[in-house]
Amino acid sequence: MRAAASRANSPRERVAALARAYLDFAEHNPAVYDALFQLDGGLAYAQEDTPEPLKDAFAALLECLAEVAGDGVHPGTFTEVFWAALHGLATLTRAGRLLPADAEPRVELLVDRLAMV
Repeated sequence: MRAAASRANSPRERVAALARAYLDFAEHNPAVYDALFQLDGGLAYAQEDTPEPLKDAFAALLECLAEVAGDGVHPGTFTEVFWAALHGLATLTRAGRLLPADAEPRVELLVDRLAMV
């Protein structure tokens, strides 16, 4: 995600690149994605004892999204909401509940509405 965002030239482009990289990973690595987000591995999330790799993964999102969170919006909360939206898109697409042809318009809508820069 950091590599995808680093190639973009503006905050909006970084957010769009991050969203596409996340969704691309979910599409092309379904078993890994399921292991990370669907299976209970007993890992603590959003806790002080959360393993460092998980904290770093969230930080990769936060680094990009904090700059577009907006005035008066907590960057961590904004990142959680954006991540939840991406997760919803990923899981609903994989389940065949969203039309594949509309994948890019969904990303654009998400970025335009949440990352207003």
